[in-house]
Amino acid sequence: MKTQIELAREGLVTPQMRRVAEDENFTPEVIRERVARGEIVIPNNPFRPDQAVVGIGRGLRTKVNASIGTSSDICDLDDEVRKARAAEVEGADTLMELSAGGNLDKIRRAVLAATHRPVGNVPLYQAFKETARRHRDPGKLDPEYLFELIERQLADGLSFMAIHCGINLYTIERLRKQGYRYGGLVSKGGTFMVAWMDQNRRENPLYEQFDRVCGLMKKYDAVLSLGNGIRAGAIHDSHDRAQMAEMIINCELAALGREMGCQMMVEGPGHVPLDEIEGNIMLEKRMSGNAPYYVLGPIPMDRGAGYDHVVAAIGAANSARYGADLICYITPAEHLALPTEADVREGVRVTRLAVAVGDLAKYPERRQADRLAALARRDMRWDDLEKYLLFPEVARAMRASRKPAEEKTCTMCGDFCAMKKGMEVFADDIAGDKRSAGL
Repeated sequence: MKTQIELAREGLVTPQMRRVAEDENFTPEVIRERVARGEIVIPNNPFRPDQAVVGIGRGLRTKVNASIGTSSDICDLDDEVRKARAAEVEGADTLMELSAGGNLDKIRRAVLAATHRPVGNVPLYQAFKETARRHRDPGKLDPEYLFELIERQLADGLSFMAIHCGINLYTIERLRKQGYRYGGLVSKGGTFMVAWMDQNRRENPLYEQFDRVCGLMKKYDAVLSLGNGIRAGAIHDSHDRAQMAEMIINCELAALGREMGCQMMVEGPGHVPLDEIEGNIMLEKRMSGNAPYYVLGPIPMDRGAGYDHVVAAIGAANSARYGADLICYITPAEHLALPTEADVREGVRVTRLAVAVGDLAKYPERRQADRLAALARRDMRWDDLEKYLLFPEVARAMRASRKPAEEKTCTMCGDFCAMKKGMEVFADDIAGDKRSAGL
């Protein structure tokens, strides 16, 4: 079986490429060319034929990922299924199943059955958790078991995987030479791999046998998302030598993986101050040959716990503006607790708002819906306004909960309504204004 990138290089437009073209208002040939160059990926494991087709990459709408999963403290399969369904209902484009507690195979398969979204994961979570259960020591992980596990998970229908191939002995040496970090290591999979390498005095098998990783991903035409195990966990660690060493390696591996016929993404950057986001994305795009960038956060401030979804939305809007392709949402529970279903819903909604803001700046030609929303608001056409809102049901419920005395106005201003007065003053001008018709 050939992968999307291999078929694209042969000049073939697949049904998946055609669907992306329809959804994003491009010609199929443009999508094919960008898939062939590795600038667009389509996570679509053919062993799970009922999943939605989602394109990620150059020129496309910035996508939103929602991560769910159990922990050792809170493990409820039904909760995770509800979260998966809620994320899809709220408009997440992809899901990541990141459980670290309970029957991990059962949870993964239940989540896959509960959603039509492409689903990804981090295989190191299960690898280290299962090793700890068997041997009471995650440091006893057998690399052969890790590769067997990756294939088992892919066979279940996962369409992308965050695999920490860019951590190697050189990267760890950078951490030691710079005196560690303010925010430490925050990637669970990445940190346990660093610990495994230190305990066993061995190179990372995912880096050492990168061709084997790509071979498994190609077998299922899954996207290899190069995990950001050394991402910054504090803005004062942003772009330190360790983070940059991993980023360079991941960008090199992205190019190598594409040569092998594997669909590739690069991940990053974690906590990054606002003024460094543009530079971070520019570096990833330049060094990787414009590989799709899967951005975790980014969180541009370290003191927003409880409102980190808002902090991250500011970072996400800027990331989308400067060229990020997939944004991993942040929920209000980030840094504090396992997210609830309500947290998942809020995280998806806020991140969708953020990427929409970023896309308006990235693609000025796509502002038609906002123009029509502005006209409907100006003319107090509330039903028409709802057609263009991201969350019409929320707006409808809020307005209905506080009904105005005069139907056309709202209780924010009542009879002191600026829109109403403006309509009276400029009634003749508006009557002949083509903008009112959306022309």
